[in-house]
Amino acid sequence: MDFNKIAKDVLDTEANELKLASENISDIDLERLLDLIVSCKGKLIVTGVGKSGLVGAKIAATLASTGTSSFFLHPTEAMHGDLGMIGKDDIVLGISYSGESEELIQLLPHLKRFDIPLIAMAKNKQSTLGKYSDFFINVSVTKEACPLDTAPTSSTTLTMAMGDVLAVCLMKKRNFKKEDFASFHPGGSLGKKLFIKVDDLLRRENLPIVSRETKLKDAIVSMSEGRLGSVLIVNEKKELTSVLSDGDLRRALMNENFTMDCEVESIATKNPKTINDKNLLASDALKVIEDFKIQLLVVTDEHNKIVGVLHIHDLIQAGIK
Repeated sequence: MDFNKIAKDVLDTEANELKLASENISDIDLERLLDLIVSCKGKLIVTGVGKSGLVGAKIAATLASTGTSSFFLHPTEAMHGDLGMIGKDDIVLGISYSGESEELIQLLPHLKRFDIPLIAMAKNKQSTLGKYSDFFINVSVTKEACPLDTAPTSSTTLTMAMGDVLAVCLMKKRNFKKEDFASFHPGGSLGKKLFIKVDDLLRRENLPIVSRETKLKDAIVSMSEGRLGSVLIVNEKKELTSVLSDGDLRRALMNENFTMDCEVESIATKNPKTINDKNLLASDALKVIEDFKIQLLVVTDEHNKIVGVLHIHDLIQAGIK
């Protein structure tokens, strides 16, 4: 049995249904639908049962993370006490491929009694769900990807894609930006990239700082104790003058005149790369580290005195990429 061909047929079948839906997207009055949702003072509540319910939960999650206040409500739970979760300022998105799911149909008269707008996703506008709806989104397919043409496959893919259509159009309508998305995902990689600052990761205590006259052998002890792979060198005014890295030390070892009794600054990197803005985004600090091919970035104040250091390992450990 050629499973590669089967896999290709599944993907081709579902892709074809998405293409057909794309060609007929103008059948939906999207402008008016989006105006309704954007002007909603309450929430967009998504409901459905079975596979439609699972898809609905995903759609609600996508909407909620992209600026549209939304949650999923199972119609059975709504009929057994949770109907109060639907307020007079809310909108309901009901999903049922047949448009005849009993649990969902039982909910419809209650929605109309409170004059709550209903958006329907179904295959037939003449279905019960379609007839009750104020806006109808057609999710009919000509063929399910299932070999029996029975199990919800193409239809659930198309329904989920229509949910994405709503979410993306609403993002454009609201001018929803990357920063807005990150605010809904503060723990995600984008949230970390946009919100974690240098100050949040800065090492300030027990830094390996030595004077410029310190002997190299003593500076190496400070380097080992500091566990940063570097030593920070300051003058008599406590201003940063140079940094000795393990790379500097290895290069010095190759010099035939090398001695452990030399002053540390003689083999250190003069005028090392620093930043003086601890409110800089950590992601921008990482770019500085990468661009200058260093492991340690020193943060100084306006007088070039050390505020703290940021090590590349701190950034990686914090998930900054």
